Amino acid sequence: MKLSKRLELVASMAPEKSRVADVGTDHGYIPIALVERGIAVNAIAMDLRPGPLRRAEDHIRQAGLWGMIQTRLSDGLSKLSPGEADVAVIAGMGGELIIHILDEGRHVWQDMGRFILSPQSDLDKVRRYLREQGFGFIDEAMVEEEGKFYTVMAVSQTEGMPWIPAWDQESIYLYGPVLIEKKDPVLLRFLDKEQKRIEGVLNHLKNQKTVCGKATEGALTAEKEMERQLHKIDEALRLMGTE
Repeated sequence: MKLSKRLELVASMAPEKSRVADVGTDHGYIPIALVERGIAVNAIAMDLRPGPLRRAEDHIRQAGLWGMIQTRLSDGLSKLSPGEADVAVIAGMGGELIIHILDEGRHVWQDMGRFILSPQSDLDKVRRYLREQGFGFIDEAMVEEEGKFYTVMAVSQTEGMPWIPAWDQESIYLYGPVLIEKKDPVLLRFLDKEQKRIEGVLNHLKNQKTVCGKATEGALTAEKEMERQLHKIDEALRLMGTE
């Protein structure tokens, strides 16, 4: 099974001999790839909607893996029993939804060796939640695909580095403690692009103010927000020792 760069990064964080539950499996690509490669001994492809689950079933049959991958209609982790899996993949959805799925799936936390998460938004909220719930950070990585940047993190309540006081800074919630610590090159590229984009917006706002003579309340609010974002990027770059 050939995966996109984003899904390849997700798959790379599953340890050998895993029993994987893929939440929101969609086409079933992650469990198929992990079982085909011998990384997962078996898998459960889970989805809330019957349509995606049927697509996953078709792909599993085509791959000849029906005996090793089962499908399950499930709202998040609700239909997963404790001990059925030791790795849960929750990827390709918003951060708020990932938090909801984790919170509603507390019954499997104790037996789950690793959660592999890839939020598409609100990464700072996800990291705050993980810190508050005592998850340790095993790894984080970032990939760029078709002009978009994706972050994947592996966390656990039984292993990994716990959140330490030195990490309690806004830029670390936004961009990731492990990514910052290892000076991830993709994160550096992302920060450079974001910095240039925000500076462009800020210059446009300031030029408008010069032309009009004064700024509207909305423009002033936007200007302050852009400056706040630049400050967080500068903070991350300082922590990475690249400023």
